[in-house]
Amino acid sequence: MIDATGRPQSLLVLGGSSQIAQSIVRQLVPGRCRTVVLAGRKSPRLTEATAVARAAGADTVEEVDFDVTDVSGHSRFAADVFDRFGDFDVVVVAAGVLGDQEIDEKDPASAAAVITTNFTGVAAAMLAVSNQLRAQGHGRMVVLSSVAGERARRANFIYGSSKAGLDAFAQGLGDALVGSGVRVMIVRPGFVVGRMTEGMRAQPFSTTPDAVATAVVHGIEAGASEVYAPAVLRWVFMGMRHLPRPVWRRLPS
Repeated sequence: MIDATGRPQSLLVLGGSSQIAQSIVRQLVPGRCRTVVLAGRKSPRLTEATAVARAAGADTVEEVDFDVTDVSGHSRFAADVFDRFGDFDVVVVAAGVLGDQEIDEKDPASAAAVITTNFTGVAAAMLAVSNQLRAQGHGRMVVLSSVAGERARRANFIYGSSKAGLDAFAQGLGDALVGSGVRVMIVRPGFVVGRMTEGMRAQPFSTTPDAVATAVVHGIEAGASEVYAPAVLRWVFMGMRHLPRPVWRRLPS
């Protein structure tokens, strides 16, 4: 269980090859986290994430096959992984894709794939895992959302709308879990300079996977329900949400 200082002993990552998730693992394992299970599709990046967890010092590190778009298999996956490894103190929900706005606007199937991956599939997986967490009576679900979901922009409204749906779902799920011993923490990073955004121009208040991970770990320790990375974005978007639409449209992409 999570100890008095907020340090978990076991971790399940949905989207185990995520760069931010790897940074979270690197920071949690030295604290006390001894079991790390990385769920994702088999790939060199998932193997790399496994090596990162082992190098950090985890006692048990396992890869398990997980396809976030296979919504019919999520309940079976969740039951199997909890049965095999026991209780999990923290579940990090990191599965997602950025997509390519220019391509996705012209190809509805491509746009649907982004939305299915980032929202529909993730939401179904969160329900499946939350049922297991509810049954064990404790745990924390950390959901990697984005400030792009705070208000969709012309330049990335497909990705932004998928994160807006995920964010709203995570808020509702957190409310539904009150009293169960399970809590949901929503993480809203800004533009993350990393593998997913390689070749893109950095935006104001950009951050890094390591900086996001540090904010996540602090949030877990503090029992936070929402985390912005960097923290200033909480106040920036408090104002951004209320800009008139003609002004919002003119903001640089």
